[in-house]
Amino acid sequence: CRRPAVPAAGGHMRVLLITPPMVQFNTAYAATPALTGFLRGRGVDASQADLSLDLALRLFSRRGLEEVVADLRGRGANRGKRPRRAPDGSPCVAFFLANQERYLDSVDGAIAFLQGRAPELAPRIVEGPWLPHGPRFRLLQDLRAFGIDPGQGDPELYPLLLASLYLDDLADVVREGVDTRFGLSRYAERLTAAAPSFAPLARALRAPPTLIDRMLDEVVGAALDRAQPELVGITIPFPGNLYGALRTARCIRRRAPGVRIAAGGGFINTELRGLSEPAFFDDVDYVLYDDGEQPLLRLIEHLDGRAPRSALLRARLRDGGRVLAIDAGERPLLRHRDRPAPCYEGVPLDRYCRVVETPNPMNRLWTEEKWLKLQLAHGCYWHRCAFCDTKLDYIARYDPADADTVVRWIRELVAATGLRGFHFVDEAAPPALLRGVAERLIATRTRIHWWTNIRFDRAFTPALARLLARSGCIAVTGGLECAEGDLLVKMGKGVTLPHAARVTRGLASAGILVHAYLMYGFPGQTAEQTVDALEAVRQLFAAGCLQSAYWHRFALTIHSAVYRDPAAFGVRIPRRRPPRFGENEVPFDDGADADVEAFGEALHKAVYNFMYGVGLDEDVRFWFPPGAPAPRLPRSAVRRWIGERR
Repeated sequence: CRRPAVPAAGGHMRVLLITPPMVQFNTAYAATPALTGFLRGRGVDASQADLSLDLALRLFSRRGLEEVVADLRGRGANRGKRPRRAPDGSPCVAFFLANQERYLDSVDGAIAFLQGRAPELAPRIVEGPWLPHGPRFRLLQDLRAFGIDPGQGDPELYPLLLASLYLDDLADVVREGVDTRFGLSRYAERLTAAAPSFAPLARALRAPPTLIDRMLDEVVGAALDRAQPELVGITIPFPGNLYGALRTARCIRRRAPGVRIAAGGGFINTELRGLSEPAFFDDVDYVLYDDGEQPLLRLIEHLDGRAPRSALLRARLRDGGRVLAIDAGERPLLRHRDRPAPCYEGVPLDRYCRVVETPNPMNRLWTEEKWLKLQLAHGCYWHRCAFCDTKLDYIARYDPADADTVVRWIRELVAATGLRGFHFVDEAAPPALLRGVAERLIATRTRIHWWTNIRFDRAFTPALARLLARSGCIAVTGGLECAEGDLLVKMGKGVTLPHAARVTRGLASAGILVHAYLMYGFPGQTAEQTVDALEAVRQLFAAGCLQSAYWHRFALTIHSAVYRDPAAFGVRIPRRRPPRFGENEVPFDDGADADVEAFGEALHKAVYNFMYGVGLDEDVRFWFPPGAPAPRLPRSAVRRWIGERR
């Protein structure tokens, strides 16, 4: 992190890279460590700040909750200036106010426990009335109704679960009583949320600040004071981070008007590719697209006076009241293997919190550990799924590192951080590369534990699964999508249900947890196909092939094959005016006969029960509205596919 790998290209320009609220609370998001490592390797004075973490810790403290109490009771500085959801009738707000002293006395200790700094508090959390048990603690009753006692079996789990539910109660109080935008994360069923007009967001940014806004301004100011930057880069990974990112930029504008501000990240790359709204540039100076390394480096050279504006790469800016797109056409290829390891220097890894919101061991992985994020390959080696953003560079351009490079990155990160938990954040980790990495980890006696996303590719044989487990693999996630044979063919998934069953069974038999991403509402999907899909998923759970799953509703995005050739999928897209701001998900009509909303509710409820072993012997029509068709998939199909007999 500290020594430039090549001659300096960035001069003495100080760059601050920011993760805005709210992304994750248990670990650092991947973007800023990757960019920091790259820029430092080019001689740039780069630092990073996680404002998601800073804001959460500022809020969830005695001082922060005292301000929440004052705001709720109408004594806050914001009183009467800005509409917000009234706390009247909110059970969580009423419970909080009735128990405010207990919350004020316990919040600092609860956070210290979740950070791992106060393990001695575990008995107090479990045995006494120290933590108030608000509405979120109903989960314990639900689990016991399933025959699950989270206080038994894993002595470490129960206090973590209780402290996490306590934190969820506090987040609900803030969202329902203080600021409706607040949430510990912004992961929703609909993964895209296009905003065709910037006007509502502009109005929100101009409105009097809420308590959370003022807290964010405070942590932004502290980050500026520490870094004293000349350029700030803000990653905007998800739609739910956009307001926080622009609020951050607006605060920087006010405090340090000479600082230049650039924005990039997943939301920019998917939803703002056609950005033509000049007002967006009231808050940022530059928007950069796709991989940020080379565009950022070129922007630094331009701001240093060593490159003209016309040399910018994949950039948008405002010029004379209109939005100007600049791309020099020169696209220097940065091979993935030539990237340095991410740099976590300046990231306060000891301040992140372990959060456990369910005893399901697979679901816990997302939030329970301070994972080091690492990407084995750029893009997806398959990149043919019809629903996916295959038009975009982050999917379409496949460029893997080699196994030796990956293991070198891993060893550098272990030495730099002392952590040994890795999340390989690939679109789909290639089986051949995973084999090579596993063999090198074993040969070099590099002891880590890791998980990643894969395709349920037949190359993941039982032998490979055992090798991956020996190297430290504890879990995989993978897309089973609509989980119905004809639809898998239609969407170009390249995976059949029998193959997926055998792959998941081989992984689970090796001791690797398996999570399936599922999809409903694909164009033309019928009621019969939806019922068959749930029947297949039921059987996969019953056979021990899956430990966790989640249904997402299909979203038609403008970067997908379905959008490029709607007629091939029986889709009609209404004519619409091109937006000036965001565009990603678009409405469509496929003439499907299924009640998508009602079926979605049934699918969610069923899988939630399956994850706890409940309802696995029920006829799947039990979960659907009356009149649902009978499943056509034989009840023994999965066991036949994996070679088992009852």
